[in-house]
Order: sequence, then C-alpha cells, then structure tokens
Amino acid sequence: MYLEHFQLTELPFRLSPDPAFLYLSKNHARAKAYMESTIWFTDGFVIITGEIGSGKTTLIETFLHELEKDVVVAQVAQTQVSPIEFLQAILVQFGFSPFKMRKAELIATLNQFLVEQYAAGRKVLLIVDEAQNLSNRVLEEIRMLSGVETTREKVLRIILAGQPELNAKLDSDELIQLVQRVRLRFHLTALSAEDTRAYILHRLEVAGSQGRTLFAEELFPVIYRYTGGVPRLVNTLCDTALMVAFALGHPAVGPAEMKTAIEELQWVEYAARTNRMLAAITTPATLGTPGAGGIMARIVIAHDGSQIGERSLGCGRLIIGRTPDNDLQVDNKFVSRHHCQIITTAEGSVIEDLNSTNGIYVKSKRVRRHHLNDGDVVVLGKHEIMYLDERAQRRRAAATVDDTGRQHEPLEGEPDPPEESDEDSEPGGG
Repeated sequence: MYLEHFQLTELPFRLSPDPAFLYLSKNHARAKAYMESTIWFTDGFVIITGEIGSGKTTLIETFLHELEKDVVVAQVAQTQVSPIEFLQAILVQFGFSPFKMRKAELIATLNQFLVEQYAAGRKVLLIVDEAQNLSNRVLEEIRMLSGVETTREKVLRIILAGQPELNAKLDSDELIQLVQRVRLRFHLTALSAEDTRAYILHRLEVAGSQGRTLFAEELFPVIYRYTGGVPRLVNTLCDTALMVAFALGHPAVGPAEMKTAIEELQWVEYAARTNRMLAAITTPATLGTPGAGGIMARIVIAHDGSQIGERSLGCGRLIIGRTPDNDLQVDNKFVSRHHCQIITTAEGSVIEDLNSTNGIYVKSKRVRRHHLNDGDVVVLGKHEIMYLDERAQRRRAAATVDDTGRQHEPLEGEPDPPEESDEDSEPGGG
C-alpha cells in the first residue's frame, strides 16, 4: 500500500472501527459521556442514534476499550432475531450455552446471572447496536430485563444504539412503557466543517504523519462539501485521494489528485446527493397516492412575522438546524446546529426535537415529538415554521365537489369539512 510512500505506520482512513483513531468532536464527546454514565447510574436506558457512518460503532468500541475490569459486557449487533434468539445471544456473551433452553429457562438463567454478578460486586452492561432493527417483541423483552433488581437498585445497564429510525420505533404507542424508562437520549450528528478538518489531521497524526502536510489546506472545504462531514464518507474520499497520489508518485494530495478521486468515486456534492436520495424515495411507486410531483406537504418559514422561505416535503427526512450541512438552514443563535427533523410518510408528517438547546414549541407547549396537522405552527427560537398539508387541502377540495361533479367554492359561512388529526405523542420519559 502507500504506507512507506507517505512514511506512515498505519492506514489512516480504514473503515473498520478502531478506538485508537477516535476523534472526539463536541457531539461525540457528549455521546460518549452519556454512555459512561450508565456505569454509575442504573435508572433507565441510554439511547444513542446517528446516521449511517456517523461514528456510533467506533464510539462504542472506544467506550468498551476503556471499561474497568469489574464491568461484564454483552454486546449484541445481530438484531433481526426473535425474542428467544435475542435472549440466547445475550447468554452466549455471558459464557452460557443456551440453545436447548426454553424461554422460561432462558429468563431464569439470565436473572440469576445478573443477581450473582451484583452480589460479587460486578456491574453488568448490555449494549445493542443496530437497535433500529429490533422488533417490538424483542424491545419488550429488553424492557422486562431492565426491571431485574435487588432491594437497592436495578442490576442491568442498557445502551441502545441505532439509526434515526430507532426514535420513530420507540415513540410508537406499543412501546410507551419502555420509553418511560429512557433516561438519556442523544442524536449523533455529522461533523462540522471545522471538525472535519481536525478529524482528518487527527487520523493522519495517529497514523504517523508527524505533522507532515499530506493534504493541501484548500482541500478541506472540498472534502467537507463532498462528504457532509460524515466520518465514513470522509474516510472513503481521503483514502481514495491518497491512493491516487501514491499511484502518481506524488508526495501529497493536491487539487488535481482530489479531483481525480472524486471522479473515480463518481460523487457529486453531498447536499446534491442527499437531494437525489430524497427524490428517489418520493417517486409515485413509493408514495401510493401522492400529490403532483410527489409533494405531500409544504412548510413556510417566517421570522418576525415576515415569510423568508418555503420548502416542499416529499416522503423522507428533512433536518433543520443552524449549520449549512442541514437540509434546511436556519441561521440564528437560538437554533441549535442540528435542531429538529421532519419525517414525512404517505400517512403524514412528524417533527422531532434532536436534543436542541432551546427546543421546539407548538401552541406555546414544548414538545419532543409532534404529529403535524395542517396549519400547525412550530416555533424554533425566533423563527416560525407553518406546516401546510397538501393532502388535507385536497380532501377539502374534494368535499366541495357538487353532485354534478363540478367543483365549487364554499359558500359564505360554510365550514370546511372535518379533517382527521393525529394526537401529540408525548412519551413519559427521555
């Protein structure tokens, strides 16, 4: 490979998680601190979510690498399993051979093991990665396990890590009791432009660069534009660029090498790539019966009573925040870097707070998750977002069609036809 050519001791941009290369951005440090808190507090779950490639697994591996010897860990990453298979997977991690046990025996064995470990002065930790794939039945088993306790405290510490879809699953009506036991919930966002530069330099330093310049300074903004600050994408682009420079016999990566790497990967800028992905999932084949062009709803953004922007919503996710890497940027000091997200499906839209500092408000009430109804106004700092549901408007239009099939305007004083509305989802914990 290129190690000797660039005088490196290790490959700096491997995709496999390696604790030695972990770069702790402010958000990554906060997520790690939440994980560490499970060792000292047993009252509830810790939930860590993040997009694919955001660094969740590397963070978990680093956390595990630093644990004291008195912590017994079961780490489960295969999550498309039945409740019995899940219980078996946990017991295997604890050194049992449980494959001939019935469910009652599995639970009894696990409960006894937890109590024995507590009596011996050891802490027991369960970490489930890719938790968004867990079925509701398995999540209910986890809730039941979390209730195992002595006369003083719970004996099993639990961390669930997964993609953002985990949040939607946890907020379903079927899992209210589980969500009530969530103590901390954190969404791991992508790196900022500044952190992306620091991340690259950190990995090069760990790999033995000793301060040598292997990427021209003007390339860092380019890397950020094409990766969106997603660590896995940063690794892929930087590794490809180093390979290009190595193949050409050049001592470092310059604009020409970076251009070649981007062309070889056939990448467009990250913002355009995510827009294409959104367009791909808003095709009629995916949406059922969408409106024209796959538009399900619109949001109107206002500041101090004046409209400053408008966005159409198709099926997918729209992330709103202060920094340019968001799908919708609201540049205001009262808005967090990644403040909230709107998830739209063929059935409706939901807005979720992404652990923002100042929160989101609907009808003067702070909410963490809210099913949006036509005409709802969401307040973010000093900005307002009005949600306009195209489906509701089409229903009203359809209701004004007379018996001859011709559409007419509602008569003066005639009320709009009733709409179906979702209730706010306000879980008891988190």
